[in-house]
Amino acid sequence: MTLSFTSLGLSEAHARHLEKIGFTAPTPIQAQAIPHLLSGRDVVGQAQTGTGKTAAFSLPLLEQIDTANSSVQALILTPTRELAVQVCQSILSFNDNRRLQIMAVYGGQSIERQLQRLRRGVHLVVGTPGRVLDLLSRGSLKLDRLNWLVLDEADEMLNMGFIQDVERILNQAPPERQTAFFSATMAPPIRELAAKFLRSPVTVTVEQPKAAPAKINQVAYVVPRGWTKARSLQPILEMEDPESALIFVRTRRTAADLTRQLQAAGHSVDEYHGDLTQSQRERLLLRFRQRQVRWVVATDIAARGLHVENLTHVINYELPDSPESYVHRIGRTGRAGNEGRAISLVSPLEKYKLRQIENHIHQKLEFGKIPTRAEIAARHLEKLQTQIQEAIVGERIASFLPIVSQLSEEYDPRTIAAAALQMAYDQTRPSWMRLDSKHADNDSKSHPRSAGSPPKPKKVIKRVGTSTSVQRDPG
Repeated sequence: MTLSFTSLGLSEAHARHLEKIGFTAPTPIQAQAIPHLLSGRDVVGQAQTGTGKTAAFSLPLLEQIDTANSSVQALILTPTRELAVQVCQSILSFNDNRRLQIMAVYGGQSIERQLQRLRRGVHLVVGTPGRVLDLLSRGSLKLDRLNWLVLDEADEMLNMGFIQDVERILNQAPPERQTAFFSATMAPPIRELAAKFLRSPVTVTVEQPKAAPAKINQVAYVVPRGWTKARSLQPILEMEDPESALIFVRTRRTAADLTRQLQAAGHSVDEYHGDLTQSQRERLLLRFRQRQVRWVVATDIAARGLHVENLTHVINYELPDSPESYVHRIGRTGRAGNEGRAISLVSPLEKYKLRQIENHIHQKLEFGKIPTRAEIAARHLEKLQTQIQEAIVGERIASFLPIVSQLSEEYDPRTIAAAALQMAYDQTRPSWMRLDSKHADNDSKSHPRSAGSPPKPKKVIKRVGTSTSVQRDPG
């Protein structure tokens, strides 16, 4: 028998609303957690992002909150601003009661605005520990009527050093509340926290994915000795030409440095990390979703709230610490039946990490060779040929025919076309190939041709009187 939301205990009206927004059947974590939360039990849930856990803990809250009481009745703690916004938006979409007031509170946003909203009355608050503590210390956020408290991404709270802040908040909440912890992993400090603050909790677990989704093509590139990862990444990006990509790095500084280098090479790319203000993050996220920026360089923690439909590539510029994180990272692409591509740059000293990943996913990764200059040039000529074919059938070509007619009086039409192609090629070839000539001698083995040369021999055009001849340049 297929499970339904009503069979889990949700009302018919709520189930109908969920069906309207595309939620027809509960996920495993929802099927396990919702009945326990509706019955008043404390819950410890172990599940990765993307398993539907936000609905698992928020649907029971929406079912039970009393909108006639304007006090804060439910508090959801998240480790990052991005996740607070994401969870809040998800709950707003699940909600079918217009009288229910929901808000997100986090640093980087005007606290005055948050204070005004709280004074008007809010039923459910989603927030980061720092801002929640700030509002509690001001007496603006009152927890005396709190019935439900949820800790989301508990493992990230631990990793980011927020556990003491979380304890302070839990200590200020009424002891008779209902509490739920959700986490991808259950480290000993998380288990200790649950033992201290939860009352006879039920544990629900969704099996962690060990294999990467089948729709993702995974490739690893070993960085040549003496090369930097940035230098290795440039030719890979030129060959792949991702429509949209998340490039994962470890630190904010690396994110900023790599973004500057890619922008200098003419790529549509921006950085996403903890140093950005909330308004900067929201603007970037909007631009990324609308394809105004093609690639984003992000740290793991910042990327928790960064979800983009139809992401074509995930690039591990720096490998994560755990194989589980690798699976989680690359799982952002290849969704909804689409093909995805995951690329990892591996320094010689990181090969052991690659072996750990292969053992974890029970799969051998494909190894790629960093493209040579000649291969990249051939790729650009291929793209140029496609663009020319599209231009030939386009409407604007008529504007240029008079110029061709005029030049044809003096030059062969094929020569004119070749000259135009050369100009177009020089304009479209990557700037790093034009500027990186200082490496050309060192790269002669792997990159036998000069930085900007097409792979075929150059043509030398010689005019003799009114005729033109084309000869091969032996060099």
